[in-house]
Amino acid sequence: MQDMQDMQDAITESGDGIEWLFTLAERWRLLIFGSLAVGVLAAGLSYLIPPIYTARTSFLPPQQVSNAGASAALASLSGNLGGLAGMAGGALRTPTDQYVSLLRSVTITDRIIDQFKLMDLYGVDMRMKARRILVSQVQIAAGKRDNLITVEVDDKSPQRAAEIANRYVEELRRLTGQLALTEAQQRRLFFEQQLSLTKQKLTLAQQELLASGYSDSTLKAEPKAAAEGFAKLRAELTAAEVRLQALRSQFREQTPEVEQQSSIVAALRANLTALQRSDGAPVGPDYVSRFREFKYQETLFDMFSRQYEIARVDESREGAAIQVIDPALPPEFKSKPTRSLIAVGATLLSFVLLVIWVFTRAAWRRFAADPANTDRLAQWRAAQRQG
Repeated sequence: MQDMQDMQDAITESGDGIEWLFTLAERWRLLIFGSLAVGVLAAGLSYLIPPIYTARTSFLPPQQVSNAGASAALASLSGNLGGLAGMAGGALRTPTDQYVSLLRSVTITDRIIDQFKLMDLYGVDMRMKARRILVSQVQIAAGKRDNLITVEVDDKSPQRAAEIANRYVEELRRLTGQLALTEAQQRRLFFEQQLSLTKQKLTLAQQELLASGYSDSTLKAEPKAAAEGFAKLRAELTAAEVRLQALRSQFREQTPEVEQQSSIVAALRANLTALQRSDGAPVGPDYVSRFREFKYQETLFDMFSRQYEIARVDESREGAAIQVIDPALPPEFKSKPTRSLIAVGATLLSFVLLVIWVFTRAAWRRFAADPANTDRLAQWRAAQRQG
């Protein structure tokens, strides 16, 4: 008996499925032609959407190489400054993701907004809104295998899209020129700052020297050779003191490195004091002391100049230049909207909605035709009228 009941239930369910198929077959014209009509209408309306053009540029970011050769060259050419060059910083690796982050930075975004007056173009009165619109129209990606960075810009104007994409690369060049991202760039920035500061002091010392006047007695009291030796010894003492400070920040006071450097500083100070006593130079702001200060600053300026040039050479060897592979050109064809996809998508969506509507309408009719539901429908309609 149970097997017979299961067979009857299966036949009933099969009959319901066939009935639903007949329901769809009865409405095939509505399903097919209605869906096609919606697809054609969506394709026609897509012509009202302004075309969007996408410009694309790709470039190779600065490549990091081993800085062993640069360190050896610096060590061989920086004997006068001792460990002063070590303050320029250690090796710093800059992955491609770092340059992608720089491209997405607020600094570059704001420069692009100001360059192309995008606030007026977008019709916004707040820079934050302009940033959001620009970021939504720019795609920046880094290749995992080739390390190439691509910048894609969407815009209604093909010419402006290409200009904005290329401008991103130029602004990245400008920003990386201001930042110290690599080991050589750190040294170059450090010595550039020291060179600028020493140049100011050298100019001031020269002015004070000229204001002190010249006489035979002062020239005899301070020969040129003695002044140059005093300036060189003082410069070496300054470099040694800087080196000692750097070591103290890394090691304890009792370590051999700190003790050895402390003894070097003490010896240089003793030699400098002995030289001052032997010369018998006055302490006041006379020609002799000013001439010593001038030669000291001149020696430091010469040392920093050499180190600065070494850092610039090492920076060029590191491949710090951004190499553009494919500059952005004004696109000839639009990238958005894709009318074929819009038409196909609208057709499929309308077909699904029509199928749901047909099933819902058929189910409602079956529900209303059932005598058991007549009273419930009457009560529901009465409640609707009273409401």
